[in-house]
Amino acid sequence: MPNRFVLNETSYHGKGAINEIPNEIKARGFKKMLVTVTPDLIKFGVSTKVTKLLDKNKIAYEVFSDIQANPTIENVKAGVKAFKAAKADGIIAIGGGSSMDTAKAIGIIIKNPEFKDVRSLEGVAPTKKPCVPILAVPTTAGTAAEVTINYVITDVERRRKFVCVDVHDIPVCAFVDSDMMSSMPKALKASTGMDALTHAIEGYITKGAWELSDMFHIKAIEIIGKSLKASCDGKLAGEEGMALGQYVAGMGFSNVGLGVDHSMAHTLSAYYNTPHGMACAILLPTVMEFNAPKTGTKYKDIAAALGVKGTEKMKPAEYRKAAIDAVRKLSKSVGIPQTLKGIVKPEDIPELAKSAYADACRPGNPRDVSIKQIEKLYWSLMK
Repeated sequence: MPNRFVLNETSYHGKGAINEIPNEIKARGFKKMLVTVTPDLIKFGVSTKVTKLLDKNKIAYEVFSDIQANPTIENVKAGVKAFKAAKADGIIAIGGGSSMDTAKAIGIIIKNPEFKDVRSLEGVAPTKKPCVPILAVPTTAGTAAEVTINYVITDVERRRKFVCVDVHDIPVCAFVDSDMMSSMPKALKASTGMDALTHAIEGYITKGAWELSDMFHIKAIEIIGKSLKASCDGKLAGEEGMALGQYVAGMGFSNVGLGVDHSMAHTLSAYYNTPHGMACAILLPTVMEFNAPKTGTKYKDIAAALGVKGTEKMKPAEYRKAAIDAVRKLSKSVGIPQTLKGIVKPEDIPELAKSAYADACRPGNPRDVSIKQIEKLYWSLMK
């Protein structure tokens, strides 16, 4: 079976990339845009960097901001109504995964109305038409939603997140501009950056990995390893590195999948509204330990990419420990909590494990995992 790879039609990178937005809108013939953005990005003036460009170029648009940090089915339904009411023909998604995931779901339903029940999009939905064209402007260096075929929606009623995978939802154009990310608070840079590292590591060891995806993932690990702490410290080179590193990771994992770290993290967000990146980061060293026996020599590559010296002389047990230790050290250096204590309610763990097992990312894990083993992973982080 051939390996498939899906990427944006066009992407712009570097400071000032957003200045190309009006040119792309005009070249593609859009008449009116729906801008999806979270309320905080409006409050702190981040989204105005884009809307001022639209105003200057006399491009019609309306703003939709009824979007939560973990976007819900209700957010998507409201967005579909807003798109129709605006009589828009394109979407500009400004933000992290929240606004982009919402935009993807809106765009898919508008073009594929038979999937108006948002839950019907879970997994690999058999949509027939590409979604409304999306121009994606990331403001966090982590989710890489601007270059992926995935989006995640929260089902509040059933206390779960569900993953949607659809080649028809990828944004047609991405504008990866470090200026849009520089105003992020340190804690957000840390959690989203560790999410990007989790993408790169899980994508590198997932069952679907192959040479092309490996190339992206190992480079992303190297870039993120060098850039994350500097980015959290407000250094320009670190911010530019993270903007690129998270995108490169997205190019890979979008096409080969992830693993049980993301499955467990999705569940934590659904139950406790835990920030996704922080959940991934807390889980990562423990899940890496669990997966180590099924990763061949890949932890040697990960350790080397994270700056560990002498890996070529190490035995498997040594380089696997070195890789895990390097991840844990980086996580601690940017202030990520090292335990789930105070986040997870012990009585919830059986249901958390069942939900994580049902998550779409779990089958890609390099080591097969049972519900009971997921329970043990959660419990191991409750000390």
